[in-house]
Amino acid sequence: MPYPRAVVAPRILILTASVGEGHDAPTRTLSDQLRRERPDAWIEVRDALQVMGRVVRATCENAPRVVFFRSEWLWDLGYALFAGFGPTRRLSQAGLARLGAPGLLRLVESVRPDVVVSMFPQATEVLGRLRARGRLGVPVIAGVTDLAALWYWATPGADVHLVTHAEAIAEVRAIAGPTAEVHCVHGFTDPRFLEPRDRDGARSDLSLPASGGVVVVSGGGWGVGRIAETIDVCLGLAEIDIVVCLCGRNEDLRSALMRRHAADARVRVEGFTDRMPDWLAAADALVHSTGGLTMLEAQMRGCPAISYGWARGHVRVHDEAFRRFGLLRVADSPAELAVALRAALRAPRVTSFDFAALPSAASIVLSRA
Repeated sequence: MPYPRAVVAPRILILTASVGEGHDAPTRTLSDQLRRERPDAWIEVRDALQVMGRVVRATCENAPRVVFFRSEWLWDLGYALFAGFGPTRRLSQAGLARLGAPGLLRLVESVRPDVVVSMFPQATEVLGRLRARGRLGVPVIAGVTDLAALWYWATPGADVHLVTHAEAIAEVRAIAGPTAEVHCVHGFTDPRFLEPRDRDGARSDLSLPASGGVVVVSGGGWGVGRIAETIDVCLGLAEIDIVVCLCGRNEDLRSALMRRHAADARVRVEGFTDRMPDWLAAADALVHSTGGLTMLEAQMRGCPAISYGWARGHVRVHDEAFRRFGLLRVADSPAELAVALRAALRAPRVTSFDFAALPSAASIVLSRA
């Protein structure tokens, strides 16, 4: 429901970080939702990494390019040091606040928003500390789009936390405090996921065969994980007629897979796409490597999903949560992936929750502006 118009148009600052699509995509959808609900709202979107200092930017922007594609074990080590182990996490949080606070304060002072929404956990951590210490005079809303591993996503200083998974609320409150205000919302995913989409129509629009098993393989915006291995497992199953690989913005992966499967009519290789609502309506199963919003989107479509191919750091914690909450299947080896795929292909297509009935993220942001 749109928020009632006020006399003065609200000023909203949204902070993202252009590291893959995990922060930019929900920022875009939230911005669009805000404009639909309050057309006169003044919305400023800024990349937090551009103002938090060179050290923070180098660590958060450049490091993933190394650990995702070269030294994956460093992601496990980094997660353990910066999030998993309490003493080093607290030291890291204090250092992050010291480095990132001056730039964020200057940005808020120059923009003069009525409310700040952070979709980037490192910025959320700093803003929460500033808010808790009385150095920031405007409300801070933390957008939480992960299911688990929520250090930095959640902070005691945030006025409100907006989560995409109801299952995440307990962990948010364990970090931010038992009385923290937390709402499960829609508005961080493409609004088309809230609309019904029939399988046949989606397949026709995507030039996929009307019958036969279709599996979508995704490595997220970075195109990471054991993608080639996943495709091979899919091709080894007679139940699968078409394997669609979504490579994100990883052009090297896309080129390599196109060369590798140039003569294979069962494999279709795609780059970055804005048609995930159609792909997940058309598919009989999804195999995704990095957890996150893609798994939620599969749940919204009723598409059986499997986590496989990059169980590092926070993704390992996500996999544990997927298992604990029974949200989807997790595979740890090619053999387990084959078993999980067969089970997914036999599973009925069920959307077990009415996501459209959730409050909109925009309505809560506007209520604080």
